[in-house]
Amino acid sequence: MSLLFIKNMVCNRCIMVVQNELEKLGLSLTHIKLGEVTLANALSSDEKKSIEAVLVPLGFEVIDDKKSRIIEKIKNIIIDLVHHQDNDIKKNLSNVLTEQINHDYNYLSNLFSEVEGTTIEKYFIAQKIEKIKELLVYDELSLSEIAFRMNYSSVAYLSNQFKKVTGLTPSHFKKIREEKRKPLDECK
Repeated sequence: MSLLFIKNMVCNRCIMVVQNELEKLGLSLTHIKLGEVTLANALSSDEKKSIEAVLVPLGFEVIDDKKSRIIEKIKNIIIDLVHHQDNDIKKNLSNVLTEQINHDYNYLSNLFSEVEGTTIEKYFIAQKIEKIKELLVYDELSLSEIAFRMNYSSVAYLSNQFKKVTGLTPSHFKKIREEKRKPLDECK
């Protein structure tokens, strides 16, 4: 059995692309999730080179060193929490990371800041803001529903954090996005 850590594998489409490419190489996968692939057999050095040769042009990178794997795990856990587990981000992020990575949160926090140049919390907030942008564009939920779904204590708190990160209020962001979208028959 062999475990690969893959950088930039952040969505279901990425999982599908990586799985497809590895299967084309004739490799047997036992499990695949964000940032991680478990293969049925150990890899030869030639197989590792083949994997890198097909994945790098697609924007992925096989991670070998321990610190980079931990950073990628942190990012993938946060992305999964924010983008794939609706309203399940009520758990304390430090506890989630500590439980899933089996390292002290202070170690994880210091390592992340050292390598990424930002804190885990700022990365988490940035991901939440991206999800909020997505929800605003879809226009299916009110701002208070978005605040509840994203675990904000109030619409005012969400709006303040959104403006702090983007420089825009959620309503101004939504208005700008609506102005940019035009029906095909109105485009010139």
